[in-house]
Amino acid sequence: MSFTDFLRVIRARWVLATSIFAVLTLVALIGSLVWPKKYTAQATLMIDLKVDPVAGTSATGVMPSAAFLTTQVDIIESQHVAQKVIANLKLADDDGFRRNWDKQGRKGDYASWLADAILANLKVEAARESNIVNISYSHTDAKLAQAMANSFAKAYIDSTVQFKTNPARQYSEFFEERANLARQKLEKAQVRLSEAQQAKGILVTDERLDAETVKFNELSSQLTSLRGLLADSGSRSRQAVRAGDIAPDAMSNSLVTSLRTELSRQQAKLDEALERYGDNHPSILETRANIASIQDKLGQETSRVTRSLGATDQINQGRLAAIQAAFDAQRDKLLKLKEDRNELMVIEREVGAAQRVYDAIQARQSQMSLEGSNNQNNVVVLSTATEPVTPSAPRVGVNTVIGALLGTVLAAFVTILIELGDRTVRSTSDMVNLLQTPVIGYLSARQTRRRWWHGRDEAVLYPLERNAYPGLETASSPTPGRLS
Repeated sequence: MSFTDFLRVIRARWVLATSIFAVLTLVALIGSLVWPKKYTAQATLMIDLKVDPVAGTSATGVMPSAAFLTTQVDIIESQHVAQKVIANLKLADDDGFRRNWDKQGRKGDYASWLADAILANLKVEAARESNIVNISYSHTDAKLAQAMANSFAKAYIDSTVQFKTNPARQYSEFFEERANLARQKLEKAQVRLSEAQQAKGILVTDERLDAETVKFNELSSQLTSLRGLLADSGSRSRQAVRAGDIAPDAMSNSLVTSLRTELSRQQAKLDEALERYGDNHPSILETRANIASIQDKLGQETSRVTRSLGATDQINQGRLAAIQAAFDAQRDKLLKLKEDRNELMVIEREVGAAQRVYDAIQARQSQMSLEGSNNQNNVVVLSTATEPVTPSAPRVGVNTVIGALLGTVLAAFVTILIELGDRTVRSTSDMVNLLQTPVIGYLSARQTRRRWWHGRDEAVLYPLERNAYPGLETASSPTPGRLS
């Protein structure tokens, strides 16, 4: 069916189409006027997403701001917030809600039913490009709508504070319990350290260990030096025992040197005298007596030097034994001290670890305690709901327009449906579609105007519409003609 045919059908059945249109329009208009009026109150909130100065973290955390605002909308529309609104406004004692619950057969829990009932009229919207959240509540009572919108805003703010402080208080109690255990462990470790220090006689462990190490190093140096001296004195003593007259110490002795010089001089004198005198000459005898005396003194002095070297060697051996004993004692003492120091270091590390654990737990406990006592929130009420003056529903104009549109669509649908059930030939296209027969022309039912050159009225024969049915035209289409 073409649009021209559709217009012909509407024209033919205009009474039915107009009736359907008028009925639906009037129904929408009267229904809008009769329907109970609803009033909508709106409260506006701004959610600040800056870093919390107490917790030191952002309100959104790692969550995108859009997802965070969606979460906040879900919180406002939750049963938790609705229960707070019921408690704040004492809606559980309202007779009207009780009667509605009775009409529905008292199904389920009354508190849950009431929460669902008040949430049905709640609408929460989050702005796309800002952190603004609008809380709208609709009800037939304007004052109740205002109270509900403001109560939902207040309940949401209280819930955000509760969601933040309740976990913090629980964590604070947990950390306080752990801090007590950590403090007890720290005290036990400190008592063990004190007892160990008293048992080992170590008060300032590092200083004492350094002092004992210095003593050990000094004894080690002395022992090394004495070992060198002992080796030297032992070598000189043994050499003096084997050949005392040529020992370096005897050769370097001034008295031995003078005696040897004198012995050489007397020996030279004796040789000179033997050339001049006989063996029994008094000068020869005197010189020989002097030589014997000098040799005796030289032997005594050499023996004294040898004994002196032996005594020096014995003294060095005694000193070495004493220093060796002191060195061994100091080494054992230092090893024992280091062993005790290692034991104390283990206990000190335990004390340090316990102290760090206690400090960390105490810091977290203080932080959680501070957050648990923080009643501030990041929600700001930009505008509170006021009592609406004009109703928000029903909207008479919009409903009437919608009714008119629906009436137009339904009128067209019913008209076409009836036309399909009762096919009346209204145009040449109907003849072609129904009879599958070409149409040469048609007689118009209209009367032409009377012309001055015509003696009477004439009917006009029109050819087939070319544009509408080009396939049915012949090569030479007829032209309009008059029938007399």
